Amino acid sequence: MDTRFDELLDFPTFQTFKVLGVAHEDLPTQVVACLQEHAPGDYSPAVKPSAKGNYHSVSVSVKVTSKEHMETIYTELAKIELVRVVL
Repeated sequence: MDTRFDELLDFPTFQTFKVLGVAHEDLPTQVVACLQEHAPGDYSPAVKPSAKGNYHSVSVSVKVTSKEHMETIYTELAKIELVRVVL
């Protein structure tokens, strides 16, 4: 992943990751488990259903320490089977 996060942000910083995925009760749990693995912390995800209820968005604020750390989190969240998009 070749991003310009280091040019746009001063690290460490808090970044809100928005994960869009299939409406399943395990989605927030899997997102938080992934974040705990790469950036341990006390997370309280905000979950919102889509208009038709087929998808959920899970928003979580995470302290990231570097460009590489941020890229790793994006990559690992995208690997979750229920996830469709990470913003």
